[in-house]
Amino acid sequence: MIVSAALMAVTLYMVFMWVPTEQNLGVSQRIFYFHVPLGWIGMLSIVVVAVASLMHLITGKEKWDSLAYATAELGVIFATLILVTGAIWARPVWGVWWTWDAKLTTTLVLWFIYVGYLMIRAHGPSGTQGKRYASVIALIGAIDSPIIYKATDWWRTAHPERNVPSDLASEMLLTLLVAMVTFTVLYVYLLVERYSLRKSESDLDELHQRTA
Repeated sequence: MIVSAALMAVTLYMVFMWVPTEQNLGVSQRIFYFHVPLGWIGMLSIVVVAVASLMHLITGKEKWDSLAYATAELGVIFATLILVTGAIWARPVWGVWWTWDAKLTTTLVLWFIYVGYLMIRAHGPSGTQGKRYASVIALIGAIDSPIIYKATDWWRTAHPERNVPSDLASEMLLTLLVAMVTFTVLYVYLLVERYSLRKSESDLDELHQRTA
């Protein structure tokens, strides 16, 4: 937590005080340093959910299901932030909050996948059956991650290319790298904490079933 807080303080200073303002986009470009790391984590999360779900289907161990559930909860938060920061960035650049661009649409699909996973866990069949249904959704959802990553290559899209521009100023590149590290460390910290809490919840549920 301390490392995450320190890195976030450094990142905020670099984004709002140190890095130069982009000539064409102006101040609105600074959201780039949040949007890109959030996009990375959002896509990474669904892969972790899928891998953990697959391991749960193979082994039947609750620790993998707890990891999948904890990651999905964080994933839906980060996916929401991807859409929100993207809309904020799109408004001054494209003149609209939303357009059915390939990159944006596949990211919205990812958000629905996260929500679908959590809805099945909350309202689907209880016990192992509900967990298996959710695991299947997670495995299907993992397919969307590479599609989002390659969307600008496969379709004509208004979204900027996924590669960092070669002419990006060194200060901007350094700020982006620091932001990527910061959000990754924050994500890992939150995942460890939520996973630990989820395991405790699972243990309590199991104890309650035994004593019921």
